[in-house]
Amino acid sequence: MIPESNHSQDKVIDFHKYQRLWLKDKSRFKIGMFSRQSGKTFTTCAEIVEDCIDHEIEGKRTRWVILSRGERQSKEAMDEAIKPLIKAFYHVYNAVLKHKRDPEVREYDYVVDKGKGITATYKALEVTFPSGSRITALPANPDTARGFSANVLLDEFGIHADSREIWGALFPVISKGGLKLRVVSTPKGKGNKFYDLMTGGPGWEARGLNTPAPDEDGWSRHITDIYKAVDQGLPRNIQELKSALRDDDVWSQEYELHWLDAASAWLDYDLISSVEHPLAGRPELYAGGPVYIGNDIAARNDLWVAWVLEQVGDVLWTREISILKRASFASQDAEMDRLVMYYRMLRLMMDQTGMGEKPVEDAIRRYGATRVEGLLFTNSNKQMLAQTIKQTFDDRKIRIPAARPELRADLHKIKKTTGETGIPRFVADSDADGHADRFWAGALACQAAQTQYQPYSYQAVRPSEDGLDRHIRLTAGFNARKGLL
Repeated sequence: MIPESNHSQDKVIDFHKYQRLWLKDKSRFKIGMFSRQSGKTFTTCAEIVEDCIDHEIEGKRTRWVILSRGERQSKEAMDEAIKPLIKAFYHVYNAVLKHKRDPEVREYDYVVDKGKGITATYKALEVTFPSGSRITALPANPDTARGFSANVLLDEFGIHADSREIWGALFPVISKGGLKLRVVSTPKGKGNKFYDLMTGGPGWEARGLNTPAPDEDGWSRHITDIYKAVDQGLPRNIQELKSALRDDDVWSQEYELHWLDAASAWLDYDLISSVEHPLAGRPELYAGGPVYIGNDIAARNDLWVAWVLEQVGDVLWTREISILKRASFASQDAEMDRLVMYYRMLRLMMDQTGMGEKPVEDAIRRYGATRVEGLLFTNSNKQMLAQTIKQTFDDRKIRIPAARPELRADLHKIKKTTGETGIPRFVADSDADGHADRFWAGALACQAAQTQYQPYSYQAVRPSEDGLDRHIRLTAGFNARKGLL
């Protein structure tokens, strides 16, 4: 049943065509790939509530479990979809259900026994219907996936942590008794179980008509991108959304439903977001600590970028990212002079490739050879830089400015590829906003901070009794570690 009358003006819930096709599909195993903002969670929850109401009318009971990415998402599914839908369905079927009391909603601790005296506790939200049907919303993980016997909705399964472990724990549970399984998400790269399930049947690329018929593997697949959703009634301004988003990769994946191989992006968006901070990128917050600068050189089409990092404890805080385009070498020198005068710079690492030879030579003359180092962008050196910045991001040892889409896009541009020789290469497409110049400047700055400069020192030693020379141990230099070698 779908809660609406035969007259459009009397509709309680106005489902769009792609939503109605999903609701009418009664396949046991059903999976849907939906665009963002297309109402996928609301639609799948509508099916759950409808099933519970059908059982109520027949005096029977059923059980559904919604596994969401986390506690916040499971609460949103309950508050923004299940509760309003129950109210709407009860309003429509009041004549049939008027003798029954309203469903009860409660929150409780869902405790899982992990064995050996160890338990895990999760927040559960649950609706109980008068006839005993239940809808439970939980955060998804292997513990909750194996702890019940019920019909299941895996909501936004593409972003579930441990998706393969969850699947391995869940499927044996729902495989008995004809229990139903619903899986919905937007695509989130190819390294998760949602990708395996969505692309498992033959000819999946040609689908998208939302015809409720299982494939040879038993799965019924629905695909609705933003264009189809709008064409079938979703009130969205596509051009406005795309212009405001300002991110082609995100638009392609989240709205056009293209599979982007996240593994090819050296720094993925989640990793970039994890080190963003609203206080980063503000020169006025410089606290006088040691500073490391990375400088990517350019004169014509690409960007000249100087990335400034201040060491605060064990974290590198971005204080400034200075960018020049089509600037003269004199202007570039003047900008670097400004940075060196304002910050207590310990080390400056510069791109010495090609036209960088002279800027590096000039910087050494102005700031001293002990503080400036040029680096040729050979494949091996680029690999070193890429690994250094990634490790710094992985360890959360850096803070970068937040709410700067051009910075996020630049950091995301770098892709790791492997040629026929098996040698890894780090490449980026060039566009009007440069050639991942911010990435390389940031990588140079992170590399500069890896080995802090220490003044050379020596200690006199007595001649050895056997007449052999003793080796001198250096305690400094750019290639030295802190302390004795």
